[in-house]
Parts: sequence; structure tokens; C-alpha cells
Amino acid sequence: MPFAMTSRVKIIFALIASCATVGMAVSSVSLYHHYGSSKTSYCDLGQNFNCDIVNRSTYSTVFGIPDALIGILGYAGLLGLATRYRMQARAPIVLLLASLAGLAFALYLTYIEAFVLATWCILCLSSLAMILVITALSSYLTASSKAPA
Repeated sequence: MPFAMTSRVKIIFALIASCATVGMAVSSVSLYHHYGSSKTSYCDLGQNFNCDIVNRSTYSTVFGIPDALIGILGYAGLLGLATRYRMQARAPIVLLLASLAGLAFALYLTYIEAFVLATWCILCLSSLAMILVITALSSYLTASSKAPA
């Protein structure tokens, strides 16, 4: 059974797709700098804000796969769910579960920034903001899809 597409729901899916696109862009820039060797001047604001320290640390990969690439793939999946598969009845719950997984990973990385590296990355915090918004919007979609009409 297809998902009811009211104008509000269409706007929410569009917002999720937009946030996923921004997340992919931010993750792409982060991936580019992960492999780069030059300093990123826009992100070097001293010892407390330095993307290079975070993005080139031992915590910037999982089993050899850069965190930023995982982000790109995750956001691409969310973008696909919010656009191509949005008419599916299970789209809201699948979006919610996928965004919760992304949020958990982003919070883990934020913990590493705060308590292990003691350095913040503006790109990472931007990605955290995107996945947080996507999770909130997906939660709303899931709750509204369960509500009686």
C-alpha cells in the first residue's frame, strides 16, 4: 500500500532529500581532505577547531574505509529513500532506522572529537547537524504515518 502523500509529507521528504544532499557534499569535501596533504585553511581555527587533525587521525577510518566515504554512502541511501522510494508504505520507518544508525555513528565520532582528540571539525559538526535534522524529520514522518487519518 502506498504512503499517503499530503503536501506536508512531500515537503518533509524534500527537506530530507535536501539535507541528504548537503550531507553528501560535506562528506565529499571531508573525503577529499582526508586524502589530501595540504592544510585546510578554512577549517584550521587553532587547536580546538582543526579538521585536519580529526580527518587524518586513526579514528578517521573504519576497517580501512574513510568515515567520510561511509557518510557519502549513508547520505546517498537516505537520498534514495526520500526520493525514489518515498511512495512505499515502509519508507518512513526505513528512513527512521537508517537515520538513527547514521546518527549513532555521528555521535560516536563526536564523542571521539570531544573526549579523545579534544579537537572539533566543522565539517563533522555540519554532518552531525544534517543527520540530526534528517532523524527528526524521519521521526515525524513515522509518527504521522501511524496516526489515524
